[in-house]
Amino acid sequence: MYILLAEDDMRLGKLIVHMLKKENHTVDWVQNGEDAYYFAKQASYDLLILDWMMPIKEGTEVCKTLRKEGFNGAILMLTARDALEDRVKGLDLGADDYIVKPFEFSELLARIRALARRATKPFQTEKLSLGDLSLHLSEYSIKKGGKKISLTNREFQLMELFMRNPNQILPRELIIERIWGVDANITSNNIDSFIRLLRKKLGDDGTLIQNIRGVGYKLSDERQNV
Repeated sequence: MYILLAEDDMRLGKLIVHMLKKENHTVDWVQNGEDAYYFAKQASYDLLILDWMMPIKEGTEVCKTLRKEGFNGAILMLTARDALEDRVKGLDLGADDYIVKPFEFSELLARIRALARRATKPFQTEKLSLGDLSLHLSEYSIKKGGKKISLTNREFQLMELFMRNPNQILPRELIIERIWGVDANITSNNIDSFIRLLRKKLGDDGTLIQNIRGVGYKLSDERQNV
């Protein structure tokens, strides 16, 4: 699943991101409601996990606005408010489910699975394509020219990040944060070595995953560069 987490508690946010990535989900994490709204408008998330109380905009406000604007993905609210009227309010504003803090991570993961089962279309059936590349979320696989390529979890997550942002420069810092996490001991040289191995698997000579010197990388349709 492609998940947006909006949580301003740094410790809790890091733990949730870690647990979701262990379950092979792709996660973007923001710390305020304004960023949550912006990110949700820019990408096709399967699930939004919104903290009720956040800086700038509350999670309920983000939820209400997105629903009015046609967002049809699942929304799970995190809240310290356990009063019945608060739970009803969150659901009435467009949330599909809620979980009260503090909570066990096993419960959070179970609620995410339940939301996936209740969805009008199954999660992770999405196919991303660019040129002769096709990434299949349901199979957790990628094909080039119809030939299946075996990737590690992190390689797959990086290709998903690239293919959701085609022809856009992704700074090395952003790649490290999204794939390894904000506290990862990963250097630019590590990223470069990782990309070289990924290119080798893809049979890429550098025209597909392009090195933007001093900044990062971008994925380009080879046919656009002929």
